[in-house]
Amino acid sequence: MYFFTMTHETLDYAINKYSPNLSLDARSDLARLGQEVFLEKGACLFSRNAFDDYEYILLKGIARTYLPNMEGTEITLSFFEEGMVLPPYVTRTNNQRSLLFCDAITDCRLVRLGATEFERLMIDNLEIRNFGNSVLRVELQNKVLKEIRMASWSAKERLQQFRKDFTMLENYVPHSMVASYLGITNVTLSRLRKEG
Repeated sequence: MYFFTMTHETLDYAINKYSPNLSLDARSDLARLGQEVFLEKGACLFSRNAFDDYEYILLKGIARTYLPNMEGTEITLSFFEEGMVLPPYVTRTNNQRSLLFCDAITDCRLVRLGATEFERLMIDNLEIRNFGNSVLRVELQNKVLKEIRMASWSAKERLQQFRKDFTMLENYVPHSMVASYLGITNVTLSRLRKEG
């Protein structure tokens, strides 16, 4: 893991996805909290049960969160692309311990913010609070939509939606990860891909 200096311009693309009207002062406050991190392909950002006290914003690259099932097979929970905020600290930790694993599928550049400092900033700054709430809303909406799809959509419909949500991702990540994210086998995914 390598660390770099950061400015608010570094964060602008991601911020604009969640709070496009965030003022320059609020952006600068966020940047002051942040530390830019480079993660090599295959490296782990956080591990289940390990101490973790950060918020993360993905600037470049592809990452995923996952958990092993009872047989030890990794089940991909979510994918993250450029400009996305990884699951907020409050939703992915318990007693400062990570509930999930996260790894870099490609080389990644991220910004990490101390969760405690970010929470203080949210209390003091309404704009930052609105940004944080927007991130939480997006996270909740994505989780509910995925639950609905897993419960009531066909495998073909789930793959079609995946392609809309992540335009080119299917070409950059192992198909086994895509299959586990969709809740289907590799064989089923291969068949659906051949069908178009």
